[in-house]
Amino acid sequence: MSKQKNIVKKKGFRPDAYVILFCVLIFAAILTYIIPSGSFERDTMDNGVSIIVPNSYERIDQHPTHFFDIFKAIPAGLIDASSMIFLVIIIGGTFAVIESTGALDSLIMKTINKTKNREWLLITIVVALLSFLGGLGIVSISVIAFIPIGISLAKAMKMDAMVGVAIMYLGAYSGFAVGFMDPIRTGFAQSIAQLPRFSGIGFRLIVYVLIVLVTIIYIIWYANKVKKNPQSGILGDNPFPKLEETDGAEISPELTTSQKLVLGVLLLGIGIYVYGAFAYKWSTNELTAIFIMIAIGTAIVNRMNANEFVDSFINGCKKIFYGAAIIGLASAIVIVLQNGLIIDTIVQGIYTLIKSFSNVSGAVVMLIVNALFNFVISSGTAHAAIIMPILTPLADLMDIPRQVAVQSYTLGDGFTNIINPLSGTLMAILAISGISWTKWLKFAGPLMLIWFVIGIISMMIAVLMNWGPM
Repeated sequence: MSKQKNIVKKKGFRPDAYVILFCVLIFAAILTYIIPSGSFERDTMDNGVSIIVPNSYERIDQHPTHFFDIFKAIPAGLIDASSMIFLVIIIGGTFAVIESTGALDSLIMKTINKTKNREWLLITIVVALLSFLGGLGIVSISVIAFIPIGISLAKAMKMDAMVGVAIMYLGAYSGFAVGFMDPIRTGFAQSIAQLPRFSGIGFRLIVYVLIVLVTIIYIIWYANKVKKNPQSGILGDNPFPKLEETDGAEISPELTTSQKLVLGVLLLGIGIYVYGAFAYKWSTNELTAIFIMIAIGTAIVNRMNANEFVDSFINGCKKIFYGAAIIGLASAIVIVLQNGLIIDTIVQGIYTLIKSFSNVSGAVVMLIVNALFNFVISSGTAHAAIIMPILTPLADLMDIPRQVAVQSYTLGDGFTNIINPLSGTLMAILAISGISWTKWLKFAGPLMLIWFVIGIISMMIAVLMNWGPM
């Protein structure tokens, strides 16, 4: 009997996310012994960004990662990702304070009552709005702030946390992936390719509409399936891993004055950040500061005493720490690759691979290569700075419009973001929701493949129509 139990346990064993990432870290260290070290010459643009000089790659002395270096990379990764880690921890604390007021629960119940039996309409509106903001580059990292709201919304609709995360995260990133007017990714890539800023927007908008449409259909399909049979969901009998079970008490759909003020503080804070991100290029540190202010503002308008506030805040931070720290481990992997000086060698290998294809097939390979390269460099601007100086002259040699080269970068970078375990944003969202990366992959993987089908077809059409200018 005990043998059978052991067999069942072994069969059902799934490695923890920390175990998986540590194995990837070791694999990255091994690669520094296998892949030759090399580097490109780089020029610095007027905006301070360093870009690769094409055809300047040279082999250099090998820089293998030694045994002790593997472990040194972990604290280095934690330090490198510290701003994102603290953002996640502070968000966890802030939303614990907000949830203790009951404001979100009452707002969500009010929203559900107004869209009774029309959940599809609510999902469509929220996804469409966030996708538009994502396409403008306004909402990317800041989507983390919306995740607790999405999860609470999904719970009120009797679905699961996967639906809540999908509505907010996939909503924003379906637009972000195309980036039809994203000044940071599309605008920067076009400047490297010497294209007019936001040129080719008409074709990008068509791709954007298709991507968002299939995303809405996919989320609604899964949501309906879970609503009909909760056990059919990927999360099974634990639909909300990070939400404690309620005692079944009735939640009032009517908001009290203090709850309205709490929601006002939350909306004002997020609104200020969105404006600051667009107008002043605010980033993670500013968002963290805003959430500290939201937490304190919530305590004040809800008349919490100092000790109640601190207890709620710290409890929220504790619950989120497991997932926050994992971002540092993911960052350690990139540090190992950078210190081994093998990233430029990988880029050179990409160049060698692509240049032998025809223009149509070459455009598709560009998309796939950018998607794979995003697993090495998940930062959008760093990705563009490394890859676009290579793809631009390559596109000219292969008779591929430069707009297509830019699109291969934006789509390749954007599509794989939604499953990339090295993405700090994704890992932060999974930490907040309590969803494991493997379960998220099972949900988001099929949608990503649908996105790729649309992306590949659009790339082929763009080459055939000679999408310009250039």
